[in-house]
Amino acid sequence: MPLPEKNRPQTDASAKRSVGKGVFVKCDGCAQLLDSAELARAFGVCPACGRHHRIGPDAWRALILDHGELDPWDESLAPVDPLGFHDGQPYPARVEAARRSTGEPEAVLTGRGAVEGLPVAFGLFVFRFMGGSMNSVVGEKVTRLFERAAAAGLPVVLLQSSGGARMQEGIYSLMQMAKAVAARERLRDAGLPFLSVLLDPTTGGVAASFALLGDVNLAEPGALIGFAGPRVIETTIRQTLPPGFQRAEFLLEHGMVDLIAPRPRMKETLVRLLHHLRRPSG
Repeated sequence: MPLPEKNRPQTDASAKRSVGKGVFVKCDGCAQLLDSAELARAFGVCPACGRHHRIGPDAWRALILDHGELDPWDESLAPVDPLGFHDGQPYPARVEAARRSTGEPEAVLTGRGAVEGLPVAFGLFVFRFMGGSMNSVVGEKVTRLFERAAAAGLPVVLLQSSGGARMQEGIYSLMQMAKAVAARERLRDAGLPFLSVLLDPTTGGVAASFALLGDVNLAEPGALIGFAGPRVIETTIRQTLPPGFQRAEFLLEHGMVDLIAPRPRMKETLVRLLHHLRRPSG
């Protein structure tokens, strides 16, 4: 079934061009023209080269959760403007524009769902919402995700795609790193698993805090994962980085992630891990 337009694979204007009013999309992996509807049905995976294009939250829910259903938590939380931040546009206006363009309330969605009948506390970052940036609301929702899971005896499955802390909230955004990590540790103390899924990109304060603290850290093929991007690091240290630096395959080779799961196999991989890690009854 074709996905809604807002959840079709997103394209970078500098690398891909829509042709025929959105009928075709150019793959930035192999440069082939692909039928956008067929690519959507394949959940954004190029049939020619296997390139994983970014997909929206509805597509992720359909791919991972049973019947695509999520009982949402904390949707009413909304950010304030503690710094009166203005970068040519007031911060509240940027938040409202992101809500209109994505149809989502914030840069992370959380709630209770099921994966092949197994109940989970589920979280999903929305990269199109201000780069999936973590502000006070995102940090609070992730914190409550871990806390609710610990109280209800649920494993956590969290899909992350973020550019890092949201600059418009300054130190209030950075504080979320420690807060969310503390909540993640309370989940560990409760003996409940945390499956961390690293999508493209997972960077900045999200990568530097809870994203790489899963009991199992999974990554998508080709995902960019790290604190700062390769170009920033090269400019800082004035050295050429190894090929594929900070991509999922490089991190797997160097022990930073546990496995790479292609998108068509992501759900079955999560199910296998949930069965293996679930807390024994009684």
